[in-house]
Amino acid sequence: MTASKDIEDSSAPLIEHLAELRTRLIHSVVAFIIGMVICFTVATPIFNFLTEPLCTVLAERGQDCDLIFISPQEGFFVAIKVSLLGGFILAFPYIANQMWRFVAPGLYKSEKGAFLPFLVASPFMFILGASFAFYVVTPLAYDFFLGFQQFGGAGEAVEGGTGAAPLSVVFQGSAQEYLNLTIKFIVAFWLYFQLPVLLTL
Repeated sequence: MTASKDIEDSSAPLIEHLAELRTRLIHSVVAFIIGMVICFTVATPIFNFLTEPLCTVLAERGQDCDLIFISPQEGFFVAIKVSLLGGFILAFPYIANQMWRFVAPGLYKSEKGAFLPFLVASPFMFILGASFAFYVVTPLAYDFFLGFQQFGGAGEAVEGGTGAAPLSVVFQGSAQEYLNLTIKFIVAFWLYFQLPVLLTL
């Protein structure tokens, strides 16, 4: 009877912790969905903002900043991806707070004090990494990639006057492909800028 009672006593706190974890996760998912819905309503301005590095590079080359949809559903999926990214960024402080409130009761006071600088540094490094990727790395990358275009001389005849004009290979980008690459840059540098925090921790 004693052993059975001990098992029951030890399982009760575990169930309570699992119930609390479930509650925290549900709150985090709801916050993410709310953030996603908010960003979905303004997906077009957000996407226009994300295209600024590309448009700047194209303008310097005297080209129009035009992206295309290569499938009927591409515009919808672009809006969904913008909403996912924006929703996560909006909900991140709340999600981090929920995770902290779940973990904090199991820490000593000294451990809580040791974690505090990292809780402050992590969002700061996230913003720094995303800003560095968007304002520095992305324009340099697109400037490099677009350097492989070639402009044929329209109306110029080749030697002998019988051939076609030289071939033109110019950028005519897919909105979804551009967004995918830009998000990869942002996420990669966000993770990279978190390394000092993780290594110090």
